[in-house]
Amino acid sequence: MKAVLIMGSKCIFCEIINGEQSAKKIYEDDDTLAFLAKSNDVFGHTVIIPKQHVHDLLDCAQPLLNQTMRTLKHVATYYVEKCGFSGINILNANGIAAEQSVPHLHFHIIPRMESDTNQTWPNFTAHTHSLEEAHQKLTMM
Repeated sequence: MKAVLIMGSKCIFCEIINGEQSAKKIYEDDDTLAFLAKSNDVFGHTVIIPKQHVHDLLDCAQPLLNQTMRTLKHVATYYVEKCGFSGINILNANGIAAEQSVPHLHFHIIPRMESDTNQTWPNFTAHTHSLEEAHQKLTMM
């Protein structure tokens, strides 16, 4: 399946899907692709993408999101059960405000060992809102 990018701008992930850029592929099926992150910052840092170009989670049709999540779980399970990792972190950003680096839906798998020193959990600065204020604004019930 070739990626189709609407709006004509270049997308590095679509270029990987289309074979225009190289990638160290870990897993591929008709709808999704998993490959090693070129940053090579953490051993096994893997990116999971749908082959159809969608900007982010909010732009993704549910069936494609379901397949992408199945692939994410499949790769993560393989890393823990077959590759000797103790666990994984899953990272995702949606939109500029969330620091999304590539405008194509993607999830990062960071394989973890109990002995590693990677700090992947955010250290948020102090906030000034109350839990009640957040609840009132965000509740869907």
